[in-house]
Amino acid sequence: MVKSLRLLAVAATLALTASLAACDTGGAAAPGGGGDGGGGEGTINIGIKYDQPGLGLKDGDEYKGFDVDVARYVAEELGYSDINFIETPSKQRENMLMGGQVKLIVATYSITDERAEKVSFAGPYFVAGQDLLVRADDDSITGPKSLDGKKLCSVTGSTSAVNLQKEVPGVQLQNFDTYSKCVAALANGSIDAVTTDDVILAGFAAQPEFEGKVKVVGNTFSDERYGVGLKKGDTELCEKVNAAIAKMIESGEWEKALEKNVGPSGYEIPEPPQQDACS
Repeated sequence: MVKSLRLLAVAATLALTASLAACDTGGAAAPGGGGDGGGGEGTINIGIKYDQPGLGLKDGDEYKGFDVDVARYVAEELGYSDINFIETPSKQRENMLMGGQVKLIVATYSITDERAEKVSFAGPYFVAGQDLLVRADDDSITGPKSLDGKKLCSVTGSTSAVNLQKEVPGVQLQNFDTYSKCVAALANGSIDAVTTDDVILAGFAAQPEFEGKVKVVGNTFSDERYGVGLKKGDTELCEKVNAAIAKMIESGEWEKALEKNVGPSGYEIPEPPQQDACS
């Protein structure tokens, strides 16, 4: 009987030790990386685009572009030592934030009232203008009104084509899952124009495979305010991201990043935006 009691005591001690060890390690990391409110050493998951030259591009094992530079600056200011970049197509952005696959999204993510019902935004960190990309020899398309009856391509989940269709009901919309597919379809003649933000279109037009084949019309007709997407209601993290964006602008790193990534295309660098208050 005494022997049995001793064995039970040893087992209880071992179980308590294992429980305390688990508490010391903090358990498994949250899917999006880091704790509530952001910050702390470790890895953070950040969503970006993989197919937008000059903004978010995966080239082999490298990630480059203005959005990537903004993401890296913000992550460092939040105290993270490593970033896990995850591709976030336009139509999946809200779900990936709400599901915790990513903690932040820096992917030409326009701030809209509809999206703000599901997620929160820090920023804006950039304001672009919606424009059109057409074939280099096509002078018939000069702006939205000349798109009546034309085939227009944009990306599923993007606000660009929706805005245009409201203005020009006769436009024939074709949606692909990436802008690179839209631009390739434009170059081979299967569509007439691509619409999205001017800075994105300029990045594609500057690529060697499209040089001399496509051009940006240069007639912007809306503002697209790029925000850093984050989980709905995380005001603490929003304020930290806003502070990091403001610091990047004030330090001159914001302008340097733009010049490096889209300056060579001839794109005129705009004035930096003011960040909205977090709510």
